[in-house]
Amino acid sequence: MRKAMLANRRHVLAGLAILAATPAARAQSMLDATTLGVVGDTGQDQGPALQAALDQAAAAGRALQLPPGIIHVSGLDFPSDLVVQGVPGSTELTSLPDGNSMSIHDRGTLVLRDIAFASGAVGLGIVASDDITLERCRFRASAIGVSIADAGVTIINCHFSELGDAAIHAMDSRGLFISGNSIDTCGNAGIRIWRSESGADGSIVTANRISNIDWRDGGNGQNGNGINVFKADEVIVANNHIADCAFTAIRLNATRNTQVGGNTCLRSGEVAIFSEFEFSGSVIANNIIDGAATGISITNLDSGGQLAVCAGNIVRNITPNSPVNPDTIPIGIFAEAETAITGNTVQDVPGIAIAAGYGTFLRNVLISGNVISQSDIGIGVSVVDGAGPVQIGSNTVSARQHAIVGLAWSDIVEADLMANAGRHPNVSFQ
Repeated sequence: MRKAMLANRRHVLAGLAILAATPAARAQSMLDATTLGVVGDTGQDQGPALQAALDQAAAAGRALQLPPGIIHVSGLDFPSDLVVQGVPGSTELTSLPDGNSMSIHDRGTLVLRDIAFASGAVGLGIVASDDITLERCRFRASAIGVSIADAGVTIINCHFSELGDAAIHAMDSRGLFISGNSIDTCGNAGIRIWRSESGADGSIVTANRISNIDWRDGGNGQNGNGINVFKADEVIVANNHIADCAFTAIRLNATRNTQVGGNTCLRSGEVAIFSEFEFSGSVIANNIIDGAATGISITNLDSGGQLAVCAGNIVRNITPNSPVNPDTIPIGIFAEAETAITGNTVQDVPGIAIAAGYGTFLRNVLISGNVISQSDIGIGVSVVDGAGPVQIGSNTVSARQHAIVGLAWSDIVEADLMANAGRHPNVSFQ
């Protein structure tokens, strides 16, 4: 027994010795940029010294520690196979006027941590690169915080603020993971995931906080969006908190096989969640929408938009009009083609809580198992000649004016559609 106890004691002491040695080992593997002439708060161009330090650390296979303070640079090209870290809350790389931008071009396996980027048209540009990680970084006072083109990037726990255009603008990405970030006060967009041509993207945008997105460059939906996915397929937008966007919290344009789930969308100026134009395969589920001119719009059958599930959402406090788009009308949930609208709860709509179709633009919509209250009209369905099939059933409706109506474009032509469904062959009740 005594020998066993001594052996166990030796194992514990050996483990403690290893733990004690770990900080020293880490320090030995870290190259201090100050020993290579990089100094903060000088007001002078530290670009050449910092570039040399980056290249030396990468060549030696060592991480690079940046000093505290503002480090002015006229341009940087980050190398591959490197970890660069700053002093949290203190290290800032600031682009000098008329200097080149800070960039990552044709690189791989690079981690930037605890570094702030400021000024310039783009805080950091990432092009034709893979396995790039930005962690706990800060971006401010640029037009775009991070610009991505043809690259695979992970952006986690970063902070973006006071950006003239967008926090993150990605074009033709190789799959992004964007999580845990705070984005506030941007001129036109929070996160854009775009492609030049429709195709697989596979980005995941989750657990971010996005607020105060303006539409400085105008338009009728191109700007003013918290998260905008354009022609990028197989994207997941989940569990984000998005508030006070001039237009839309989450906007899907010409996407395929996109999931939008578990998001909280507050005080959107137009439509809170939009799936539009030639989309196909949108799942919009379990979101909370509180405040918008329209809650959820699944539209543009005329452009080929079709195939969606809208389920388990809470939509409430729809406004009578939109401050940015006078064409928007107060609707809780709207859909046109191949869409199941099921299990949603819609409350306080000064218009139609759930609407199916506009004129002839209606085909194969199911409205079932929803709970509707405190709204002017519970359900509205297009019944014009040429409108496609709609099935309605098992909804709980408490409306101020009409429970279920038939519509000819924007006009009510059947005040009690359930009682007079026989007049309208495209409508059936379960």
